[in-house]
Amino acid sequence: MPDYLPISMLNQLAYCERRFWLMYVQGEMAVNAPVLEGIQQHERAHTGGVERDGDLVVHRRVYLWSDYLRVAGFADVVEERAEGLLPVEYKHGRMGRWLNDHIQLCAQAICLEERTGRPVERGEIFYWKSRRRERVVFTPELRGRTEAAVARAFELLSIGRIPPPIDYRAKCQDCSVEGICLPREVLALSRGAD
Repeated sequence: MPDYLPISMLNQLAYCERRFWLMYVQGEMAVNAPVLEGIQQHERAHTGGVERDGDLVVHRRVYLWSDYLRVAGFADVVEERAEGLLPVEYKHGRMGRWLNDHIQLCAQAICLEERTGRPVERGEIFYWKSRRRERVVFTPELRGRTEAAVARAFELLSIGRIPPPIDYRAKCQDCSVEGICLPREVLALSRGAD
């Protein structure tokens, strides 16, 4: 079992436990058009470095970790503003209906707080398709969900068995590993075995 989980894998787990398993444990990754577009869109954020614009300082590709959560990884951007630190995550699509992006961003905030000793009350997610930033407030509820996601990830790793597929077509149709996961086929076979 790893000492630390990649922060980005919390996003996968919060979206679907089976997706987390396929990507993190089995190393599966289907590279399709949306994945390639996302990689290209992330290039600037992933170049690293620091930019200054007046009182705003923008740090790109910031390595973070939390000994408390046992997670580590990169924040796309951390903005230093007069009112504090602001993690910014870049995402390919539009604002989603799920909390997985929020959980990933909240984990980054907890890492920043632990590393700097400064409170991080909110962050933002920039969605390329809508060209908008979504403001995310790190409420006690979101922090609790983030901690629960980390605990669940370690629990799944200790169980050592791939989770069953979810029965939620809206999530599956947008999933890049659907062709590897085969959720409908696996569910149909498991129902036939009953």
